[in-house]
Amino acid sequence: MVHDKDTSRRTFLKGAGAAAAAASLAGCSGGGDQETTDAETTADDDGADTETVADEETETTEEEGDGGAGEFEVTITQGQMPTGLDPHDHRETSTDNVVLHAYEGLLARDREGATIEGLATEYERVEDGLVRFTIRDGVTFHNGDDFTPQDAAYSINRIVDPEVDFESPQNDQLAGVTGAEVSSDADSAIDVSSDGFNPTVFSSFATYGDMVQQSWIEDNESAYINQNMNGTGPFQFAEYSQDEQVVLERYDDYWDGAADVSELTFTAASESGTRVNQLLSGETDVIVNVPPQDAERVRGNDGTRLSAVPSTRLVFAAMRYDVEPFSSQQFRQAMNYAVDLDSIIENVLQTFGAPTAQPTLEGFVGHNPDLDPYPYDPDQAESLVEESGFAGAEITLDGPTGRYLRDVEIAQAVADQIDSLSNVSCSYNQREFSSLAGEVTNGDITTSPPFYLLGWGEATFEGALTIGSLMTTDGSLTSFSNEEIDDLHAQAQSEPDAEERESILQELNAVVHEQAPWVFLNRQYSVYGVNDRVSWEARSDERINAYAMSPSE
Repeated sequence: MVHDKDTSRRTFLKGAGAAAAAASLAGCSGGGDQETTDAETTADDDGADTETVADEETETTEEEGDGGAGEFEVTITQGQMPTGLDPHDHRETSTDNVVLHAYEGLLARDREGATIEGLATEYERVEDGLVRFTIRDGVTFHNGDDFTPQDAAYSINRIVDPEVDFESPQNDQLAGVTGAEVSSDADSAIDVSSDGFNPTVFSSFATYGDMVQQSWIEDNESAYINQNMNGTGPFQFAEYSQDEQVVLERYDDYWDGAADVSELTFTAASESGTRVNQLLSGETDVIVNVPPQDAERVRGNDGTRLSAVPSTRLVFAAMRYDVEPFSSQQFRQAMNYAVDLDSIIENVLQTFGAPTAQPTLEGFVGHNPDLDPYPYDPDQAESLVEESGFAGAEITLDGPTGRYLRDVEIAQAVADQIDSLSNVSCSYNQREFSSLAGEVTNGDITTSPPFYLLGWGEATFEGALTIGSLMTTDGSLTSFSNEEIDDLHAQAQSEPDAEERESILQELNAVVHEQAPWVFLNRQYSVYGVNDRVSWEARSDERINAYAMSPSE
C-alpha cells in the first residue's frame, strides 16, 4: 500500500514539480521586499539614500488576454461562496478569488511569487518609514471614471485607518502601514507612511491593498458595496445571487488588454464529492481541493485533469492561551505529542501534504531549518498533562467543513488521537466555515473557540506576517500572548539588515515551537480539477486567476 500511495502522489503532482520548485525559489529570494535583490540605490539631492524598485523589464501581468476575441465562458467552483464583495471587508481566500478579478492592487505577484507592477509603475523607499508609488496613467474604473492618486491614497487609508470608513479586518495585512497621501514632491504619486523601517512593506502591497474609487465608496451604503463591484480589474460585475453565484463579464477597456474569458461564474459546493461530480459532468470548469481518493476519477476521466502545487497555506489547531487548560505550556506541548502527524499525512492526506514544526513554511523568510515536528509520543503527552495539573481535562476541537483539503478528516483524526490519551477527553465539533471564521477574525479573542482548526495562507512569503497576525498579543486573529514573541517580532519588523532580520525570525520561530500555541499540522497542497478545454495551471498562493485562462488549443 505504501508503494501505491507513493506512486499515486508522483502521478498526482506530475507537471506541478516545476511550479513547486519555482514557488520555493521565489520564497527564498523574493519573500521580503524585492529591494534586497532588484533595487538600485542612488543618492538624491540631499545625500539620503533612495531605493528605487522599478525595472523596465519587469512583467506587469501573468498573461495578457487576446483582446477579447470570441466568447469563452468559464465556471469556477470553490468550497464556499464569498462572504461579500467589498474588497476590504473580508479575510477569506475564497472571497479574494472572486473580488480580485474586479479589484487590483498597486503591486502584484506572478504565478512564481515574484513581485510585479500593478496599478503602480514605480515604487521606491524614500526614507525609513516612507515609500512612494507612482500611479499608472490611463486606468479606468468599470464605471468609466479615471483611477487617480487620490483614489489610491483613500484605498490604503480605508484599510489601515478605522476613522476613514470602517474598521477593516485587513488592517494587519498592511503591517506597519499608518497612512497614505498624495505626494507633494512627485507627479501622479502617493506617499505611504509606516511606523518605522517596515521591511515587509513592498511584500505586503504585492499581495494586499486593493484599490477602490473613493467617490463610489462614499456614495454607497455598505450593503450595496458588498453586493456590487466597481474596480479597475479585467472583469466587471454582472450578477450576484447570494449563496448561489457571482457572474463577472470581461472588461474590454482593461488597461493591460481584454481577457480571453468573456464570462466568469463563481459557484460553491462544500462537499468535495459534489464538486468532483460537477466537474466530471461538465457543469463546472475548475474545482478546488480535489481529495486524494478522487484523484484517479479526475485523471482517468476523458476531458479533465489535475493541477496541483504545494501551497503557501498551513493547517493548524490553535489553542487559546487565556483559557484553561490551554493556558499551560506543558498541556499545549502535550497536545502536539498526542497527535500522530505522520499518520495523518500518510493515511488521511495520502501523502498530499507536508508536516510543519513552526508557523513559517519552508521557503519563507524566517523559516528555521533546525526545527523538527513534534514526534508522536503519547506517553510523553500523558506525562506532560500530569505536570500541567489538568489531568482529566475535557476539551472540544472546532473545525470547518469543505474549506481545506480533507479538513473534516484531519480534525477528526486529531480529536480521536488526543482522546486516546488516558487523562484527556477530546471531542470534535464540525462547523460551517463562515461561522467559525467569523468568530476568529472579528478581533475579539474571547469569541473564538478555545481549540479550533483553521488554515492560514501567507502569499507574501513572509513568516513575520503570519506570526504577527496569529501569535502576537495585538494580532488581529491571535490566539496567543507571550512577551518574548512580541519582542522578537517587533525587532524583526524594524530591522533593515536582511541577514540580521532572518536570524531574528529564525529565533522567533524556535520560541514559537517551544511555546506550542498551536498543534502544528500540515502544509496544504493546492489540488484542482480542471476541464481540458481551459488552459490554466495552479499557483502556490491559491489565487485562481481567470485572466491567465485561455481556450486550450
